[in-house]
Amino acid sequence: MDNLVIEGGHPLSGTIRIHGAKNAALPILAASLLAEGTVTIRNVPRLLDIEVMLDILRDLGCKARHQDTVVTVETAIATSSHIPETLMRKMRSSVFLMGPLLARFGEVQLYQPGGCAIGERKIDLHLRGLAALGAKIEEKGSRIVCSARRLKGAEISLDFPSVGATENIMMAAVLAQGRTTIIGAAREPEILDLQQFLNQMGARVTGAGTDTLTIDGVDSLYGCDFEVIPDRIVTGTVMVAAAATRGEVTLENTQPGQLTSLIHVLRRAGVQIEVGNDIMRVGAFKRPTAVDRIVTSPYPAFPTDLQAQVMTLLALADGVSVMKETIFEGRFKHVDELCRMGADIRVDLNNAFIRGVPQLYGATVEATDLRAGAALVIAGLAAQGRTVVEQVHHIDRGYDRIEEMFRQIGGNIIREVHKSKVYS
Repeated sequence: MDNLVIEGGHPLSGTIRIHGAKNAALPILAASLLAEGTVTIRNVPRLLDIEVMLDILRDLGCKARHQDTVVTVETAIATSSHIPETLMRKMRSSVFLMGPLLARFGEVQLYQPGGCAIGERKIDLHLRGLAALGAKIEEKGSRIVCSARRLKGAEISLDFPSVGATENIMMAAVLAQGRTTIIGAAREPEILDLQQFLNQMGARVTGAGTDTLTIDGVDSLYGCDFEVIPDRIVTGTVMVAAAATRGEVTLENTQPGQLTSLIHVLRRAGVQIEVGNDIMRVGAFKRPTAVDRIVTSPYPAFPTDLQAQVMTLLALADGVSVMKETIFEGRFKHVDELCRMGADIRVDLNNAFIRGVPQLYGATVEATDLRAGAALVIAGLAAQGRTVVEQVHHIDRGYDRIEEMFRQIGGNIIREVHKSKVYS
């Protein structure tokens, strides 16, 4: 496995362009199966999860090519609706293929998905939604078979605003007979991006960004050319890194309106932020101030995907901060690693109490999941001395060459490639 080696203590400075959103690109790639034609998707980052999704599409019979930041998928030749277990276990987002495959082929066979170990993430809401549309669900061990001659519109109420379930039901319903209404839907920007993509292919979906979605089924969809939104979590990660290193960074290709909760928290911590249409400038010139209480909740509240990164900043703040995690019960695994670097953090159930210290110190730490890994990279950039971050494959799932990204703005970070690894 590769390592990231960081010489910390240097303020980040300069301008960086944010790459496309992983969490928008993955369901959009899955939805391309709904069109019997050629789909071109732009601003797609080169990430491990993206490559796994493209491998699955190829296994299903599609032609898929990723050149620079443009993905082209030819879906007319897709022949299979059986997702291999080996690929399913590499990435949780493979579950997004359930809805599109069921709608197009009338059947899908898949397995319980893999992904980061950040707590229990059941797919019950996905299955319940598809069943409401008329699908027959059979679970045989880890294998799941969904089948339906023709899906029919229904009113579906979600107990929790699950992003994945909302998107899966949306994709299945666009080819269903009649109208589907999703009540209690997730409101994330990535859902609005999926709605725009589906409608560009000829679907009739409204309501994204609110808690009620309406989908009027159509008979068929066609190919299109679409550009993915910038990644708000990558944007937030860079903003926090600029603040933690007491640097000054300009971020281009952003959508500040998607990050109002983070901007509010950073300003409370004393970080200076200037906001334009698609540009933000972030500067921090003194020790940050503790933030008394932050609670992760579904969008538009503070995102769980930025909890670990902000905790790193608060570990350097003046005073005591409290972070409450309400989404995933296993998302404090980075705490032990931060404490190895000198942080003073105590966890009690789903609350973390962070007593700021004047300085973090370099150490060898392990990225236990995607966002924990990003937090440790930020800690390494801010710390005094040398930090080695192991298990970098977790970080590669969501950040396009994170070492190159931070080197653009002055980070002293390199990737130490394992000798057994071969690159062409």
